[in-house]
Amino acid sequence: MIEVKNISFKYAGGNALVFDDFSLTLEANNIYGLLGKNGTGKSTLLYLIAGLLRPKKGTVCFDSIETKLRRPETLQDIFIVPEEFDLPSMSLRQYVKINAPFYPRFSHEVLEACLNDFELTMDVKLNALSMGQKKKVFMSFAMAANTKLLLMDEPTNGLDIPSKSQFRKVVAQYMTEDRTLIISTHQVHDVEALLDHILILSQQKLLLDASVAEIAEKYTFEYRSPEQMNDVIYAEPSLQGNAVIAPRKEDSAETQVNLELLFNAVNEGKI
Repeated sequence: MIEVKNISFKYAGGNALVFDDFSLTLEANNIYGLLGKNGTGKSTLLYLIAGLLRPKKGTVCFDSIETKLRRPETLQDIFIVPEEFDLPSMSLRQYVKINAPFYPRFSHEVLEACLNDFELTMDVKLNALSMGQKKKVFMSFAMAANTKLLLMDEPTNGLDIPSKSQFRKVVAQYMTEDRTLIISTHQVHDVEALLDHILILSQQKLLLDASVAEIAEKYTFEYRSPEQMNDVIYAEPSLQGNAVIAPRKEDSAETQVNLELLFNAVNEGKI
């Protein structure tokens, strides 16, 4: 479990608080989607959870231990894939030999399987890869680390269309039941099929904290003609008609959650 309690945080030299008396509880064994406009603190929140940043006030705990303490027993169970990163000038095989021992549950079998899905090998030279290939390699290592908590910041940025599909396949196949994944992204269509729970972050507060099941039970997401708009909560024009969110009737089937539509509705205060 992750418990963020009454934290305040701002960057050195900055005037504005990124978070002020902010709290959040995340249950284990879920895939969370962390959404928000630019500058709302999504990446900062991931770094605070990972212990890479320290709150000025309040606490961030993972399994009841403050992450800012950076204890070995905590760090061996947290892995973060940032949006941008550099990899050293060595082969992946050398990188794994050096870094895998830090993660007691590291699986070489999972690493090989992920690399195979991404059409890569252990012999690639890390400094010679494109950004998209680096992301595939690093995400493969992250999945293989088998940490209880995995954080990803814009994981599909830089990936081409086939690679985004491969990413979804890798996550769905190798996320075990005892792991928690938090994905911060603007590319909602790339990940919406993976998510169990949605968090929508605004300036210093949460606008939405709900499971996908709760949202699908409460709302219908569909396309309607102008004559069918009487009970609509939120709508946007599209080529297929009006994309709408409406209250779900008890006798109607659940529909797939349209994350982009939901995000816009929440930010306009309709939900």
